[in-house]
Amino acid sequence: MIEVLYEDNHIIAVNKKSGDLVQGDKTGDKPLSESVKDYLRDKYNKPGNVFCGVIHRLDRPVSGLVLFAKTSKALSRMNELFRTKSIQKTYWAIVENAPHEAHDTLEHYLIKNQQKNKSHAYLKPHTGALKAVLNYKTLKHLDRYTLLEVNPISGRHHQIRVQLSTINSIIKGDLKYGAKRSNKDASICLHAREINFIHPVKKEMIKICAPPPKNPIWKACL
Repeated sequence: MIEVLYEDNHIIAVNKKSGDLVQGDKTGDKPLSESVKDYLRDKYNKPGNVFCGVIHRLDRPVSGLVLFAKTSKALSRMNELFRTKSIQKTYWAIVENAPHEAHDTLEHYLIKNQQKNKSHAYLKPHTGALKAVLNYKTLKHLDRYTLLEVNPISGRHHQIRVQLSTINSIIKGDLKYGAKRSNKDASICLHAREINFIHPVKKEMIKICAPPPKNPIWKACL
């Protein structure tokens, strides 16, 4: 079963569980895009092929809001909104160490290591590196962790994970970027919380919010 957050004739927003693939890969595991197709096929009694365009992706261990297009026209228009940075995305991150500043803008230069599927951050321009910018603010201090709200300005590979790790605010459970221990469900505590954009067809402001996972650490953040 998928958790539908928003749906109209053009797009559908789903709350992805940690561990779900957004799009098929070499593992052969069933991706969320296929589950959305099943949902649309059943809901609208459509035999055969159903269109479901992948607009953007989240890393497998990340939870939260994912958008899919129900038509090719909506897909191309939503892709253009992402390309022109006309979509505002908000993430929640539970980190091991509170940052020194309660709120700040982080700028780094990232290089992706294809073999290790990992990015490395530099403080200054570096050959082959792409500039990455995000804003964050502290929302809540827990007993051993801190909840941050993060707004990425650019869209780089593992951007939030590597930039927070670089300031020693490592996302809980993110072993790849230095977490002390993994989460029991292999998730990392990064959640795509909210998305805001002007609808490409209706031309009205759309705001969609995804509830965080139902476990004790996230419940403590609410």
